[in-house]
Amino acid sequence: LFLLSNLGTPGNTAIHKYMNQKKVPQLFVTSGADKWADPANYPWTMALLPSYRGEARIYAQYILATYPDAKIGVLYQNDDFGKDYLIGLKEGLGENASKLIVAEVPFEVSAPTIDSQIVQIKAANPAVFINIGTPKFVAQSIKKVGELNWKVVQIIPQVSTTIGGVIKPAGFENAQGVLSAYYLKDATDPKWKNDQGMIEWNAFMDKYLPDADRADSLYIYGYAVTQIMAQVLKQCGDDLTRENVMKQAASLDMDVNMLLPGIRVKTSASDYRPIEQLQMMRFSKDQWELFGPILSSENKPM
Repeated sequence: LFLLSNLGTPGNTAIHKYMNQKKVPQLFVTSGADKWADPANYPWTMALLPSYRGEARIYAQYILATYPDAKIGVLYQNDDFGKDYLIGLKEGLGENASKLIVAEVPFEVSAPTIDSQIVQIKAANPAVFINIGTPKFVAQSIKKVGELNWKVVQIIPQVSTTIGGVIKPAGFENAQGVLSAYYLKDATDPKWKNDQGMIEWNAFMDKYLPDADRADSLYIYGYAVTQIMAQVLKQCGDDLTRENVMKQAASLDMDVNMLLPGIRVKTSASDYRPIEQLQMMRFSKDQWELFGPILSSENKPM
């Protein structure tokens, strides 16, 4: 009937054309690649994650508002993931991009280390350093910036914000003040202690996964995905055909109780991006702290 939340860009790319040829819904792909929102050419595929390109536009919006004249250094993974972010960043900066970006340095995912690239970017003396990498490389980068005692505003992608997988290996002392953006509630943040959605999620975890590490954000993500899929199936009623599943997935307008307040899931036949909003956050002491308004990837505060 459908595939749900398959993980990653490479695996989904491998089946992308096939799923559309066979007209099987490839729903809520766990990847932020921009190509999953192409209903004109691939009407059977839809992602859930905020697009990497849209996320980068949000960082550009934040930089222009907070550090309008700051020079920017960019380290990016030399693949579709890194290039999507780079495109979005330049879109968001607009005509300012060419004068603000003073270093634009790629790295290969096969590289054992990115130390030399960090040194190269530091030499250009940017005030803002945007690190577009997957968790291993972001951890390396944060650690190297700390070792160099380089006082720079650091921004990292939301897919590389896990405390266990990135911040801890990089060193908590090195990660102080690092910026990113997010869309899910954090089960370890005491501010959600009395939140109804979090209470329901904890009850679910107590019943089905009592021994799980609730600091792992994938449990929150998985729960949110299934809330959305359940709504699609409810909207389908008794018409459980592939065509109707896809039609209902492209007809959503709903709150999801594990998303940050103000972020709403909306889709249409021409808009295959369910989540287009994020909130900035800053790493402080031993956790991420949200701040500022909900921001839209269309460069409009919500």
